[in-house]
Amino acid sequence: TAIVGALIAVSIIALVLSLVKIEDVTLPPTVKYGMVFDAGSSHTSLFVYEWDSDKENDTGVVSQTLSCDVQGQGISSYANDPPKAGDSLRECLDKALKVIPAAKQRDVPVYLGATAGMRLLREQNSSVADQVLAEVAKTMREYPVAFRGARILTGEEEGAYGWITVNYLLDSFTKYSPKAHMWVRPEAANIFGALDLGGASTQISFMPEGSVINWTEASKFTLYGYNYNIYTHSYLCYGQNEMLKRLAKELIAVRGELGVDHPCYPKDYNETISLSSFRTSPCTNRSDPRLPLGDRNVTLEGRGNPRGCLAAVKKLFNFSACGQSQDCTFDGVYQPPVSGQFMAFSAFYYNFKFLNLTKGQSLAAVRETIEHFCTRSWEDLSSSYPKENPKRLPKYCANANYILTLLLDAYKFNETSWNNIFFQMKAGSADVGWMLGYMLNLTNMIPAEPPVRVKGHVPSLWAAAITFIFLTLALGLVALLL
Repeated sequence: TAIVGALIAVSIIALVLSLVKIEDVTLPPTVKYGMVFDAGSSHTSLFVYEWDSDKENDTGVVSQTLSCDVQGQGISSYANDPPKAGDSLRECLDKALKVIPAAKQRDVPVYLGATAGMRLLREQNSSVADQVLAEVAKTMREYPVAFRGARILTGEEEGAYGWITVNYLLDSFTKYSPKAHMWVRPEAANIFGALDLGGASTQISFMPEGSVINWTEASKFTLYGYNYNIYTHSYLCYGQNEMLKRLAKELIAVRGELGVDHPCYPKDYNETISLSSFRTSPCTNRSDPRLPLGDRNVTLEGRGNPRGCLAAVKKLFNFSACGQSQDCTFDGVYQPPVSGQFMAFSAFYYNFKFLNLTKGQSLAAVRETIEHFCTRSWEDLSSSYPKENPKRLPKYCANANYILTLLLDAYKFNETSWNNIFFQMKAGSADVGWMLGYMLNLTNMIPAEPPVRVKGHVPSLWAAAITFIFLTLALGLVALLL
């Protein structure tokens, strides 16, 4: 009887297992990582991104995992000692490898994009610029990552990738739908323009209402299955640091003296510069017969004159080259009329944040605040902002007037469209800049992994089968004992 009971139990178990439904089960997608170095004119930063391997319409849904500021100045500052450019990246590389699983590190694509600082160095000495990039590459290859190259971005690439970042972070391209449990394209996508102001260049990128006439100023992208055509232009030597050098040179050239009034600097503030400093950048290296001879020092004496400051800044632009054309900024550069909303980041944001102008004030209120700030004495400013860098504090008046001139006179924003500019540096938890857009666009080059499917039992039926098996075995054991 016991043997018969055991055989019956085994037969029932086999029958149940054969009836349990087997289905394809999709395993969760694996996580991929990417790293981008932003090698700017004044500093370098590293950003680590991650995205699921099953991409959405061939474009990864990327998020920022880590940001790390490299100690020291930009890599272009190591022109006289290129190996130090590579060594400066090590600390941030070490931090990045701590957040990426060891098993994935050798598959992590790593890119370095150099911007206006290296563009200027390449103009000045292309062989030195190549040496700096070679040292950077040499350092990167010492790490267990998939180094994909260090290159100098064009100004238009920098502007276009910044535009991608802005619209990605604002969910203009794709948005997660809790109801559909998937990423979808918003029905009425609100595409933003991007305004970027760096140390050596500035960029404007947006989707014009009509077609772009001058296609040399256009960029085309395919993101999440849709095509985008945007206008983008970069102005080298119009970043805020180079602008300040050009402004100082122009003021000295006009006066031709060892003591020169500087309308943008606070009253009672003096700064001494050497004429030889103008030769360190292609933006100011052009000979000017109006300048005093030799490498003498010149003292810039602050006057705190807001109207004089604005007038001096405007002289840095060649507006007459546009004639009567409305599709022109300055220096004869074509630009369709601005349209839609814009995000202004980098130095646009930092200067206006210091002046408390990022909260959406009217243009009249912005002008009033800047004018009042420019009249304050150096003693007043230094005592009111004791924690601010004393080398940066005297420059805010010139920077603010430069931003107004660039946005209003050059890009042709007006009283109405001014309200469409939002000054921000972060959206969500990610930094705004060209880096995320660069990584996002490059994910189109990284093959998507199809979802991994394995054979598996339906969980509810499998649980019932296991329970039945244990009950049958128990009954069989009881029968055997009896």
